[in-house]
Parts: sequence; structure tokens; C-alpha cells
Amino acid sequence: MAEAGERPLNEVQFLTVAEVAAVMRVSKMTVYRLVHSGHLPAIRVGRSFRVPEQAVHEYLRESYVGVETA
Repeated sequence: MAEAGERPLNEVQFLTVAEVAAVMRVSKMTVYRLVHSGHLPAIRVGRSFRVPEQAVHEYLRESYVGVETA
């Protein structure tokens, strides 16, 4: 059962490592490092990984370094 705020699995969009790298504009190796370190959740499908699209957006939102105005 989905927790509050989570979508059911049949509605989740999964991205490949290459697609995540393109969205984040980093190398595939950087994405693999984020997955293996646990910073970016992923599921394993055979020998490859799939990352929930929402997890990529959340990671970017949490990692955003903005300039604070006084």
C-alpha cells in the first residue's frame, strides 16, 4: 500500500541511468555513484538500474543551493 503522498507503483515513471544523467546534465558514472551511495533511490532490473522520476526531482530540489536574500 502506498504511504501518504506516494503514488501507486503503476503510476510511477522510471528512468534509465542514461536518462537521469541527461536530466541532471552529469555523467552516467555520477548517477551510478549516487545510486550506490544511497543518495538516489533505484531498483535493479536485471543488470541495470531504474530510478523513479520523482526521486530525481526531489534529489535536485533538496540539493539546490540558492542565494538567500536578506
